[in-house]
Amino acid sequence: MEEEAESPQQSEPPLPENQQQLQPSPSTETQNPESDTSYPQIPLQEEQEDDTPPPLAADASPPPRKRRRRKKQFPEMVPSAAAVNGLRVLRHHPKTNVYDEKLMDEILQFQINENASSSTSKNRRRKFSDLAREVDVEALIAISVGFPVDSLTEEEIESNVVPVLGGVDQANYIVVRNHILARWRSNVSVWLTREHALESIRSEHRALVGSAYNFLLEHGYINFGLAPAIKEACFARAADDGAEKANVIIVGAGLAGLTAARQLISLGFKVVILEGRNRPGGRVRTRKMSGGDGVVAAADLGGSVLTGINGNPLGVLARQLGFPLHKVRDICPLYLPNGKAVDPEMDSRVENSFNKLLDKVCKIRQAMLDEVKTVDMSLGSAYETFRRVFKVAEESQERMLLNWHLANLEYANASLLSDLSMSFWDQDDPYEMGGDHCFIPGGNGRFIWALAENLPIFYDRNVETIQYGMDGVMVYAGGQVYRGDMVLCTVPLGVLKRESIRFVPELPLPKQEAIQRLGFGLLNKVAMLFPYDFWGGSIDTFGHLTEDSCMRGEFFLFYSYSSVSGGPLLVALVAGESAIKFEKMSPIEAVERVLDVLRGIFVPKGIRVPAPLQVVCTRWGKDKFTYGSYSYVAVGASGDDYDILADSVGDGRVFFAGEATNRRYPATMHGAFLSGLREAANISRAASRRSSIHYENFSNAKDFNNFKDINADRGEYDDLKELFETPNLSFGSFSILFDPGSVDDDSVCLARVRFGGEKLSTGSLYLYGLILRKQVMQLNEIDGDANRVQALSRDFGVKLVGRNGLGAIGESLISSLNATRINHNVRSTGGLDHMLETSFTNFAK
Repeated sequence: MEEEAESPQQSEPPLPENQQQLQPSPSTETQNPESDTSYPQIPLQEEQEDDTPPPLAADASPPPRKRRRRKKQFPEMVPSAAAVNGLRVLRHHPKTNVYDEKLMDEILQFQINENASSSTSKNRRRKFSDLAREVDVEALIAISVGFPVDSLTEEEIESNVVPVLGGVDQANYIVVRNHILARWRSNVSVWLTREHALESIRSEHRALVGSAYNFLLEHGYINFGLAPAIKEACFARAADDGAEKANVIIVGAGLAGLTAARQLISLGFKVVILEGRNRPGGRVRTRKMSGGDGVVAAADLGGSVLTGINGNPLGVLARQLGFPLHKVRDICPLYLPNGKAVDPEMDSRVENSFNKLLDKVCKIRQAMLDEVKTVDMSLGSAYETFRRVFKVAEESQERMLLNWHLANLEYANASLLSDLSMSFWDQDDPYEMGGDHCFIPGGNGRFIWALAENLPIFYDRNVETIQYGMDGVMVYAGGQVYRGDMVLCTVPLGVLKRESIRFVPELPLPKQEAIQRLGFGLLNKVAMLFPYDFWGGSIDTFGHLTEDSCMRGEFFLFYSYSSVSGGPLLVALVAGESAIKFEKMSPIEAVERVLDVLRGIFVPKGIRVPAPLQVVCTRWGKDKFTYGSYSYVAVGASGDDYDILADSVGDGRVFFAGEATNRRYPATMHGAFLSGLREAANISRAASRRSSIHYENFSNAKDFNNFKDINADRGEYDDLKELFETPNLSFGSFSILFDPGSVDDDSVCLARVRFGGEKLSTGSLYLYGLILRKQVMQLNEIDGDANRVQALSRDFGVKLVGRNGLGAIGESLISSLNATRINHNVRSTGGLDHMLETSFTNFAK
């Protein structure tokens, strides 16, 4: 047995010309290669990870039968929109078959061609039923990517896509949005322009087209991916944007980080990625395995299955890159410890009982939540209670079968059932993407290398500290310092739980608590390359039962990758409690045990199990860059905790992405991908808000109607300048001086707002206002200076004025402040942002 290092260290890609501002200071580097346990039977060739895949076998798919209990939420009704003013009318939609995106694309392309041909025929009018049918298809596509049936998403509301919520404009907008989305999905290899989107929408709805198009483009619902035309258009778009954009540091080169980087670069941002490993991909890792006589295979040691292809962005990438999709065939025979196949009638009966018990648990939990909202218990405890009450699976073989299904449930959640929240373990089920589960021939590493191409990634940069404040961020990695305007942290939840990265200042308490509440579980694999496929290629999965319930997750399920990996590859899964024990097991013992299981299944059938040519055992729990596999809702946690993890901190300086920040699609590769697109949009909005505090906000300043008046009055600021050198509180562009004679919540304070986006001949512009102390505290909780300025006028009735506009109350307060500082020689300490600014200066020295 020997330890094999990963592929040779990748050379750092050169930093693009527009990235030079983010160059790190020079220092020594330390390499932190991850290692896998390998069980070679012959000398190994030099490993080259994610090589060009070997020739692939053809796919033959038998009729499906699902084993994993995964709810398919697909609305049976598409909304009625009779109020839509002649644009289109949606009708009730009958129950549909499983949506197939390829079929939808063919329908859409046909309809688009029909549109083109009908536009050349003056006398031809489309039937109302044709319009309704087209809108139904478009609505289904929008639903498949996560849009609600007849309402706006939170992001759309925040983006003000319509002037009035709930009106006719909203109904029309939804139809227009769905149409644009479906139009791009009909050909994802071509950049959809606004003009193209307008072709099939009446001119009076031009404003709605612009609103929907901008939203879909900014949030990555259209024109994303890796098709040559898309990449070329993204590059041209970034080059044409003459505005100075912010510098963004991305921590982690996994799916979320790579996706965010590409999207941000297309928006014109300067980006650099810091990756602790010597490869991209994170928990998505495809490794080339090899043996004698040229036997090779590509093994996915991490994320391996596209869980639902309908609307899945990774499905879009596969189409753009020309990757075929292999449907995971649902036939999964189960075998008893003695090698005999499980009786089909018993198999069906126990599986039905398993699902019915889960349904009963779900019903009782709702009643409990209605009565006592703060009480939670584990799914395992509740399930076992119901099993005993209803006397399910009391016979030995039935109990083994039930334990297999419980192990499968633990695999789906990467957690022991005793750790899963009964109340919220399946909170993401309503959003699950429908359609087939699929493999990518050659492995998911093909996605990673395509996404990472030409990106500015620095490998072996293990991030230790993220420091943030009003002037930007500094990221410390391996003795080097990277400075930027914003940082996107995409590290796994396991790393956050271990506090491997120090945040300065500390993360807000709600985020710290959410990090600890959510669970981060474990799934391990044993990948085995054999000289030939002794198990047969007609199935993709088969299962193994065990008599010991404590070992129910050990090698309980085998995936055959022969049809997609290029060689006779078999992968055994280790889930639940067994996954934890597996990490302490010696590699030799692990391999012997899994081979014993295989011999127990196949030798009684007269099939010899050959010695494997190469074996790789994963140890995700010991990996310092993950400390686990994927997230789950632990006892005491809820779906809200995913949202809290996704929240930015530091007034739009520090952002978070990754599967554990995606409430709808946690523990999935597409969840990580979508979180990267989400945070790219959030970063773009934050940067826009930060630069938007310009003179349009001066409408509240009574005394100033033009820059000349403002500039002439600047000589009156000298007395305030000294006072505000040491404010009592600072946040964003706001500085506050409290009344020295009172600590009452209703005492009057003096606020100064710095408008640094516009420069006058003598420096930045300052405006002032009188505000109550309690309002100051409320203002400090508001995210973003632009929102704070609006709140001053809208919520607090505060007018921002020049020095001479503060009136008698303001002059009295200023006199009191001056007298206090002169008489008592007291200088107030600055607020959090002032201290951070000082620490930034000191640290830079």
